[in-house]
Amino acid sequence: MYVISLDWLFDIEEHFFGCKLAYLENSSYLCSWIIISIVMEQRVVFSRNLQSELTMAIAECMHDKIFVLADETTAQLCWPRISGFLSLKKASLITIPAGDVNKSLNSVSHVWQALSQGGATRHSLMINLGGGMVTDLGGFAASTFKRGINFINMPTTLLSMVDASVGGKTGINFNGLKNEIGTFRIPDYVIIDVSFLSTLDHTNLLSGYAEMIKHGLISNEKMWAQLLNFDLSATDDVLGGESNRLDVLELMLSESVAVKKGIVDEDPLEHGIRKALNLGHTVGHAFESFAMASGRPVLHGYAVAWGIVCELYLSAVKVGFPASKLRQTVNYIRDNYGTMAITCNDYPDLLKLMKHDKKNTSGIINFTLLGDIGDIRINQTATEDEIKDALDFYREG
Repeated sequence: MYVISLDWLFDIEEHFFGCKLAYLENSSYLCSWIIISIVMEQRVVFSRNLQSELTMAIAECMHDKIFVLADETTAQLCWPRISGFLSLKKASLITIPAGDVNKSLNSVSHVWQALSQGGATRHSLMINLGGGMVTDLGGFAASTFKRGINFINMPTTLLSMVDASVGGKTGINFNGLKNEIGTFRIPDYVIIDVSFLSTLDHTNLLSGYAEMIKHGLISNEKMWAQLLNFDLSATDDVLGGESNRLDVLELMLSESVAVKKGIVDEDPLEHGIRKALNLGHTVGHAFESFAMASGRPVLHGYAVAWGIVCELYLSAVKVGFPASKLRQTVNYIRDNYGTMAITCNDYPDLLKLMKHDKKNTSGIINFTLLGDIGDIRINQTATEDEIKDALDFYREG
């Protein structure tokens, strides 16, 4: 929420598309003020004609210049698929190193520098072409360069399609902590084309699928059961499109995106129900940061899956999550994601990392737990002994 003088109204209206405005009269100071809630409508497109839909999205976004951000992988595998589009004829490509270890201040500084040297203005447009690292970092760079330029997310991994590119959270890692620096800024468009999934290996497919499992858990039993019954082992069959399995995956993906979009539309700035999307992330981000600090980084979705194991255990102990559904979910995660090797000697470091979680208040570790599938309990706490018990359960089952 921003409060500004009416003298700045035209600059703000020019800069932010879709702002919701409410006028207040301040009689004490005999002047008018305007409160602006910068919450844009989420426009998510499941593409059937990528060239046509991207051209339409670009045309609807104010721009004098276009920049495309990709990492080294998507620059090689995905950029050639769209670089010939007439709408991108004059676009400038910005490339950053791949991998979450490069979701850093150095990388975002490189992007800012490239925008500045390329003559970007407040009226320029950036297209983020890549996985979650690219859409997170690119969204942050766009939302801060010249106080914000328009941007479009074009996710190329399952993780970014189902989670990172949708919802308006942007950010970079800092000081060894996940997404420590960032903004809330809804992209002008998210364009999802499942054909990009053919560029993924099995582990990256699984990484995105973990977020879909989370969406099933916080949504309804039918969705949860369908996700646990879908066989991801035959990756080539799923991504090759030789059967209806890709169609089934795309349908589940669209349902999963709808879950997140509905929650974000209701609570865009995470004051309440949006915290449901943090299931598995309090412990998961600790696992991810711990692995990075140990020099053995893991994919985000794997860390979230392991975090779900711990937080469903806490759900069972503290708010009565059914033991049978706990076991079914945990077995699926163990079968597909394995476990990260930790010992009880690592618990203090993991607890320290959890204390840095952005959901915490006054140093108290905050969790999203479940009383059952779809029975969301936000703002839950646990003692250090209870968290250690959850880590024991994760290690020993």
